[in-house]
Amino acid sequence: MSDIQLDYALPNPAVANHVTLFYWFRANVPLFEDVERADHAQIRFRLTPGGAEYSFADGNVQTASDVHIVGPTTGAVHVRAPGPVHVFGAGITPLGWAALVGNDASAMVNRIINLEDLFGPMIYDALAELKSASTLDALVACGEAILSGLFGSTCDPALDFVQRVDAWLSDDTSPEVDALTEATGLSRRQVERKCRALYGAPPKELARKYRALRAAVSLVVDGASIDEVVNRGFYDQSHLIREIKQFTGFTPGQIQAEPTILAQLTIGQRSALGGKVHPLISDT
Repeated sequence: MSDIQLDYALPNPAVANHVTLFYWFRANVPLFEDVERADHAQIRFRLTPGGAEYSFADGNVQTASDVHIVGPTTGAVHVRAPGPVHVFGAGITPLGWAALVGNDASAMVNRIINLEDLFGPMIYDALAELKSASTLDALVACGEAILSGLFGSTCDPALDFVQRVDAWLSDDTSPEVDALTEATGLSRRQVERKCRALYGAPPKELARKYRALRAAVSLVVDGASIDEVVNRGFYDQSHLIREIKQFTGFTPGQIQAEPTILAQLTIGQRSALGGKVHPLISDT
């Protein structure tokens, strides 16, 4: 059995608008260090004590408690944590962010929020419940009950907007902002304001992020050549290399030939969920 394992689980309908995927990560090593790709916000419960240090793309470095949220990220993140590291977590959708945190997501980009600051010491009761679970199914059942309570009301006034943005990001390899304003019926200024509040970034930056992540997955999973991927909205090969490096932490050559364990597990297992989850999750 590998010292490092990552398993994903689909959320049930009750929380599907708020959670991308649940995951159970185990690294039975003295010290875990790796690079995470840019992603949605994440909520994490460390089941083995020790916290973690995050070094973000904008230079911010923070130490997290055992229960924390990682805000939306705009670039690769270096993670360092004393082992063994066992974490149960979930990707948080823009609707989940609005329900869980409530403030403008752009204010928490590349930042950590310790959950005790949001919910008080009761959050450690939730952590204790999760620690008593011994299987992924048990963790998910417990996690869904906890998150349902934290999310509160299931009324999602921004649901239509988020669905249109997600479709815009996934339906075109290099989407144009004008297409999003047309799809939503909103002005460019309104679209930018709502994207910043829910996704943490304006549409143009979101398009860059998911174009680069999709290109990286295509290089690894589909075996696409760099020349093929360049034609999916990149100016030239140098532009492709810079963008993939920004959002994954690796050059195209590195991610094809020598990806880290975390990159291999993340790309491989998310891609295997194609058809079961939104393409914005499985294809990036």
